[in-house]
Amino acid sequence: MLLLSGSFSSDQSIRFSGYSLLPQDFTLEAYSMVFKHPQKIVMAYGVSIFIASAGTFCGLFLITMTAYVISRKSFKYRNTFSFFFYFTTLFNGGLVCSYILFIRYLHLKDNFLALILPGMFNVFYLLIMRSFVSAIPQALIESAKIDGAGEFKIFIRIIVPLLPSGLATIGLFMALGYWNDWYNAMLYIQTPEKFPLQYMMYDILMRSQALLQIASYVGIRMENLPTNSLKLAMAVVTTGPIVLLYPFVQKYFVKGVTIGSVKG
Repeated sequence: MLLLSGSFSSDQSIRFSGYSLLPQDFTLEAYSMVFKHPQKIVMAYGVSIFIASAGTFCGLFLITMTAYVISRKSFKYRNTFSFFFYFTTLFNGGLVCSYILFIRYLHLKDNFLALILPGMFNVFYLLIMRSFVSAIPQALIESAKIDGAGEFKIFIRIIVPLLPSGLATIGLFMALGYWNDWYNAMLYIQTPEKFPLQYMMYDILMRSQALLQIASYVGIRMENLPTNSLKLAMAVVTTGPIVLLYPFVQKYFVKGVTIGSVKG
């Protein structure tokens, strides 16, 4: 509530009176600055929705399929693969290695795949999903095999429909990660039309702060330029879709977190 009311308050009232539950000196100045070019905001929304949707769908499919494989006791090398996944959590190649891989070898400069691939697989999510898959009775899989179903058909027709809580839990985590990501866009994206919403908000904020610094350096007073209210308005704009999405997955999310904590 403070976030919403502060975004409609003037910057001077926030600076001198602090935050309150009701807007002080009501103004739309911060929002007018954010939506000065509405077509760019709409385009950035579309990019963020596409990245979050594609990355979450592909990531859920990959993580769930991997969790199904390493949870099968009949898979001979499941412990080897589990150790390999766990080993990657202990060491990190760093920013330089990943940047060289994406730019020089994968040629993903200014490509949407550079925003999707880094968050597609997470070992922590894999371990959580593995606990969900392990809770499924093996008798279902064995009966499906007797009926002649293959591994992929068992996975699609039996395993996935029995994991609504796990898919909702991991899917919400992944969607939030993609939605809030701006760092990869700063590294790999150059075309303004491909900027996601978070990076566009970051760019607006950095430009406004740079403008204030330049003005103060040359001795120009810019008291009417919103800074605090601008940050709050950008937070409202970027978190709005997530707030609207959460009620639809809350039931599965709470159940999934509870089951994951007990089984983990």
